[in-house]
Amino acid sequence: MSRFVTDTTLAMSSEYHSNFQSVQAIAGEKLGRSVQKSLFDRLEWLKPLHELCLPDKSPLIVHSTEGDAEAWMFLMKTGLGRHAALANWYNFTFRPIFLGDYDEVTKLALLAKLAKKLKSSSHHIEITPVPDEDSAASLTQRAFEQAGWIVFRSKADDNHILNVKGRTFDQYWSERPGQLRNTVRRKEKKNLVSIRIEREFSDEDWDDYVSVYERSWKPEEGNPEFLRKLARHEAAAGCMRLGLAYIDGEPVAAQFWTVENGEALIHKLAHIEDATKSSPGTLLSVAMFQHVIDIDHVDLIDFGTGNDGYKREWMEDVRDRYRLEFFWPNNPLAWLPILRHYLSGLAGKRASL
Repeated sequence: MSRFVTDTTLAMSSEYHSNFQSVQAIAGEKLGRSVQKSLFDRLEWLKPLHELCLPDKSPLIVHSTEGDAEAWMFLMKTGLGRHAALANWYNFTFRPIFLGDYDEVTKLALLAKLAKKLKSSSHHIEITPVPDEDSAASLTQRAFEQAGWIVFRSKADDNHILNVKGRTFDQYWSERPGQLRNTVRRKEKKNLVSIRIEREFSDEDWDDYVSVYERSWKPEEGNPEFLRKLARHEAAAGCMRLGLAYIDGEPVAAQFWTVENGEALIHKLAHIEDATKSSPGTLLSVAMFQHVIDIDHVDLIDFGTGNDGYKREWMEDVRDRYRLEFFWPNNPLAWLPILRHYLSGLAGKRASL
């Protein structure tokens, strides 16, 4: 077990951890499903993400406490004195994680303590994709600035979502673009595509998903084993929705969603190019949206990051995802990157004049 505790006062302390075992020993279920409502804020997401997707990156996990309140930030080493969010393209969000009894003032104090702790090990930290609908980006920026860091904030990505607003699927569908609805109407009449949506994990079903993905237009999967493990884990919790579409018994489209706490997350979708004329991907999307709206009764559907054009046909709102870069100005290694950021900002202002 590797745990290094410093900066302890009567009311507040902060510490580093270099592995997940020590984090588990301290946090226990507080970083699990029963407490953390977001999939991306849980150890069962973070630990396999590191083990399977980022095994060559040493974790730097920072923890601060004040009374019964706690804050955690999961980072990884990317170079000498440089760290980044322990996250990759599978993440919809990354942010500090809070536990216990806290308010906004306490959260700010906990993050400022984390920021002060980090100056001893890092001169450059980058975290993304940070949301701000919960003030995570703004609060984190304020805390690091109070601790003396220079912070640069920029937009990193778009997050397309659908707020269901109590509608049935039919009500939602009646508001989709006419071209999309006409396409679905024509393809459904041909009755070529059969669809099923599974809640329980099976290797056979997952192999069908993998088969579709490998023959689709999608790039090579970053880590298939991570996704398989995630699907198995979420199915055991009753949260997986695996949609599969077939033509003549052959899998031609597949989608992997999770549903929990009134939200549906669309993790992966793919279809085979040769089957495009039958629109199996579109028909499968219709079935998936109908299922989570009318059966799961979700309040929100989240299409993750990315600004793909087709997402606008299905979603109605867009949220920003941010990149926060922190530089410790007392470290000479940070001076040149800070200067470059300032010069880049000045150039951008001149270009807009």
